[in-house]
Amino acid sequence: MEAGITIYVMSDSIGETGELIARAAVRQFLRENFEIKRYPYIVGEEQIEEIFEDAKNHKSIIIYTTVSEKNRDYIIRKGKEYNIPTVDVMTPPLEALEKVLGFPPKRESGIIRRLDESYFKKVEAVEFAVKYDDGKDPRGIVKSDICLVGVSRTSKTPLSMYLAHKYIKVANIPLVPEVPPPKELFEKDSKRIIGLVANPIKLNEIRQERLKSLGLDFNAKYANLERINQELEYSRRIMEKLGCLVIDVSYRAIEETATIILEHISKNFPKGL
Repeated sequence: MEAGITIYVMSDSIGETGELIARAAVRQFLRENFEIKRYPYIVGEEQIEEIFEDAKNHKSIIIYTTVSEKNRDYIIRKGKEYNIPTVDVMTPPLEALEKVLGFPPKRESGIIRRLDESYFKKVEAVEFAVKYDDGKDPRGIVKSDICLVGVSRTSKTPLSMYLAHKYIKVANIPLVPEVPPPKELFEKDSKRIIGLVANPIKLNEIRQERLKSLGLDFNAKYANLERINQELEYSRRIMEKLGCLVIDVSYRAIEETATIILEHISKNFPKGL
């Protein structure tokens, strides 16, 4: 049986890219008897030396992804010293991009991983906003970074989604006179609760448009001005009890309201939520 080959993958990040390239390359030779050893978070010459000490005992090659020029040069030197082929994955594309763009790379390890983590954090926040939208589950109040409260059509849902794209987990709770607010709301840190109110005339217009879009009678109680004033008065009493920040969203874009909330968060939670 033909002797196996060991592919050593070194990286200053987690090494996924190098391993994928190693597997894709070796499959072109229809080999089954190969082993891939992955060594992530390589930061210094001592680690590199240990890997070469092991690699010299096998039929091996070294594939590496590093943005450190110092580590790259050391790997090249040790490869020549031990007569082990080395494959530099990062340098050719970096040099090509630098030539086209006209400026050097950051040479920061793990950037793509950080981007991935940011993406998944955003997805998690969006899923949270959907799951705990419109008071579906009061447990969302406890789990949320921020809780929005207000009567219907005060932009709670679109604002929740906008903040989710800023990695903030938001639950929103509708305030209705006939339905007592969840007890969890009064146990929440008031600085994490944002009350939303609106001009009753503006709210009346929005609700009428909503009813029209649904093919319903816009004279329904939902869009009745007297009813809207009752709801707003009730919501203000609740917000006063909560001691939370109150924002009038009547003539504000979602982005503008979100900016006020983000500034509030920054001021009250300087170390983050």
